[in-house]
Amino acid sequence: MELQALPSRIGQVRRIVSAQLRYWHLDALIDRASLGVTELLSNVHRHAQPDKTCTVEIELLLDRLTVSVHDHDPRMPVVDDAEPLATCGRGLAMVAAMSESWGVRPDGESGKVVWFTLPTAIVAAPSRRARRPVQEKPARRFAEVGSSTDGLRPDHTPARSAVAG
Repeated sequence: MELQALPSRIGQVRRIVSAQLRYWHLDALIDRASLGVTELLSNVHRHAQPDKTCTVEIELLLDRLTVSVHDHDPRMPVVDDAEPLATCGRGLAMVAAMSESWGVRPDGESGKVVWFTLPTAIVAAPSRRARRPVQEKPARRFAEVGSSTDGLRPDHTPARSAVAG
């Protein structure tokens, strides 16, 4: 999707990414993918020149989810060591910490693509609950229906309608 990397749009993109991951049954990746796309879009908003237009892509291939943001600024991002009390400057370090891999590459004449990947193969350990032996019980019989005096219908209480009126 193409958008302006404005703070009001970043939340919308997070919701779209989350919905797509739910559709793909990758709910376990929603938090990390949302964090990563938020950081990349925040960098576009803060640093990209000449405009804030960018494109977000998510791609699922076999065992890997790739999230990428394309912008029109050819300057490559730099991962800095943020001061302990700094309120910004940790975005790419967080992306690197929570992703399987990440990177940046030039995109044509001007612009770049910043991307990260997340593994989709989440192996769940089999349950080790104690198993109890199955006890055999005799099968229950269906209640027998009595016959009516005319031999055509069984005796029963007439059904009542659940609809008033």
